[in-house]
Amino acid sequence: MELRNFTVLSFDCYGTLIDWDAGLAAQLHRIAPDLAEHDLLQRYAAIEAEIEHSHPTMLYRDIVATTATRLGKDLGIDVSPALAAEIGGSIGTWPPFPDSVQALADLKQCCALVVLSNVDRQSFAGSAALLGDPFDAVLTAEEIGSYKPDRGNFEALMAHVDRIGGTGKHLHVAQSLFHDHVPAKALGLPTAWINRRSSKPGEGASGPTLDVAPDWEFPDMRSFAAALMANN
Repeated sequence: MELRNFTVLSFDCYGTLIDWDAGLAAQLHRIAPDLAEHDLLQRYAAIEAEIEHSHPTMLYRDIVATTATRLGKDLGIDVSPALAAEIGGSIGTWPPFPDSVQALADLKQCCALVVLSNVDRQSFAGSAALLGDPFDAVLTAEEIGSYKPDRGNFEALMAHVDRIGGTGKHLHVAQSLFHDHVPAKALGLPTAWINRRSSKPGEGASGPTLDVAPDWEFPDMRSFAAALMANN
């Protein structure tokens, strides 16, 4: 398909629209201020994926708090319950990428915008406001009861898209190969990779780089929106 054929766009939020690495790293540096960001984030990501898999119904802000506590323990640092709760409660303040708000506003002119995010509703409310509240639907791990890359999250997304008549005209847009592109492609969804980390060391908090072939690749949301809008 060509980009102009898509009328429903679903997005990962944290890492794609919100600068997950910057927002999370700023908080984790409260635990280990001298550890390099890429090392800190990769250590965090491995622990978070394990906790999400074993506790699929735990709220994301509690996942973040629990992961921060475990990360501190692994580093030999005591993380107080109050600090862990503050880190978990910071999600809604993490900054958007500079191009996200305008790109979403442009894309809303021609497409329905849906979020599929590993987050809880309370945390996402702050992020949605920072992004200009452009979304037609928000699907979270809290209501689905599992975390990406679980297949069930994408089945819930596809069921929603089918209800609004978007099947066959739906593109999933995300940064994380691990959380998004692998499960989306396994279910036959076309995907666009927003490769935010192309010029950064390590894999950040978005999980490992895996062998998957997205249908399109863009360095940022600005270039993705420009390409789609140029075809409409």
